[in-house]
Amino acid sequence: MSNILLAIAGLSPQVITETLYALHQDGVAIDEIHVIATRIGRDAIVTQLLAPDDGQYFRYLKEYGIDPTSIHFSADTIHVLRDSSGKSIDDITGEDENEILFKMCLTLAHRFTRNAKNTVYFSIAGGRKTMSAALMVSAQMYARPQDRIYHVLIPPEFEGHRNFYYPPVKPVVLELRDAQGQKIFKDTSYAKVTLVPIPFISLRAAPQDCKTDRVRTPAELFRYLVRDKKQTLIIDLRQGKIFYKKMTLSMMPSRLALYAFLVMQKQQCRLLTQNCRDCTACYLDYLQISDAQKSITNIYRQLGGGTENKGICSLDKADLRAYISKIRKDIQKAFGAQAADILAVAAVGKRPETRYGIPMERERIKLIV
Repeated sequence: MSNILLAIAGLSPQVITETLYALHQDGVAIDEIHVIATRIGRDAIVTQLLAPDDGQYFRYLKEYGIDPTSIHFSADTIHVLRDSSGKSIDDITGEDENEILFKMCLTLAHRFTRNAKNTVYFSIAGGRKTMSAALMVSAQMYARPQDRIYHVLIPPEFEGHRNFYYPPVKPVVLELRDAQGQKIFKDTSYAKVTLVPIPFISLRAAPQDCKTDRVRTPAELFRYLVRDKKQTLIIDLRQGKIFYKKMTLSMMPSRLALYAFLVMQKQQCRLLTQNCRDCTACYLDYLQISDAQKSITNIYRQLGGGTENKGICSLDKADLRAYISKIRKDIQKAFGAQAADILAVAAVGKRPETRYGIPMERERIKLIV
């Protein structure tokens, strides 16, 4: 079984490493990377990503401790668009080139989805808009329920920056331009890479009723919508572990006690008419958390913590902020930066009226005591 990333790329090959980073952060191990590109795009990939000594692709793998032999990606897996005489195409400038592009997208989508054991991740984030459209249509033609179509979003000021290919483990400061074109300096810890799954209706599901020859209505087609299932967050206090997307986090008892306490506040909220994802009614400020110190201490001792009257058992404001910061780092390391945005403890409001809570909807949280 192979996980295949099929991407398109123009003059900014950064989109490949950004997509790979986002997939890895989501717990997806990629076995092969195939890229559809023009001749100029191929040259940019080879020069910027695949250079043996300082290619950004190899830098990424080394920095994040990924074995280069675990992913098949080389100049041989870059599929260059060519005309009828075999000459490589420099750009998509007209109808003829666009037809060649579309044929390549269809051919590769068909090839990689023929094996039922493969999962194909289509990335439509790179290249010209016509390239994105061609791959999107091709994916809809051949993608199956296990396949996915993704777009990748990063903050505009980092997008296309010549020195940004992925968020490095140790943030570095880059010279950027804001929306007004003014020079600013920002470190890469602010470069949030967001993997956006695109729901799609696979034409393999047949948009036409074979028995009646009637074209299905939009409401009927929606039954065939392929999209990511919303994952459940499980906090198991018996094991002292957190589970999410088939991954496990063993959090220190002191941090888990605070995290579980805030999860309980989420689950005990009774504002059933509210949109839980956007509601902060269950968030608590420092005084409210301090008043509930006994509950936090009891959870801590249930997890095997000691009886000392300090730290998590006697929270002051500085302790609270430190624990919240460490909880986010734990979650980000275990489940990825994107997951941390909904799983980690969030803060709303300005000091001293800051309130803290868990953003994820309570319907997706299971607490085992």
